[in-house]
Amino acid sequence: EPTLFREGAEKALFAAVNQAEKEAGEAIQNQDFSAAMLALSALREPVDSFFERVLVNDEDQAVRANRLALLARVRAATDQVADFSKIAG
Repeated sequence: EPTLFREGAEKALFAAVNQAEKEAGEAIQNQDFSAAMLALSALREPVDSFFERVLVNDEDQAVRANRLALLARVRAATDQVADFSKIAG
C-alpha cells in the first residue's frame, strides 16, 4: 500500500519492483531469459538502499506489514525467473 510508505527508499523500491515485474514478465513471455535477468538486476540498488535506510520491523504494525509485503513482491518478481534458493553458496 503506497500510502503507508514513509521513506523515499520504500517508494523507490516499489517503483523499481513495478518496472522489473513488467519487463521481466514480458521477457519471459518472449522466452528471453537474459532480458528477464537484466530487468531483475535493476532491483539491486533499490533493494540495497531499502535495507540501508528502512527499518522493516517498524513498531507500527501496518507499516511493518506493508514493508514485508513489499519485500514479498521482490521475492515474487525474482521467483518468476528462477528458483534462486537452489543456488549453493
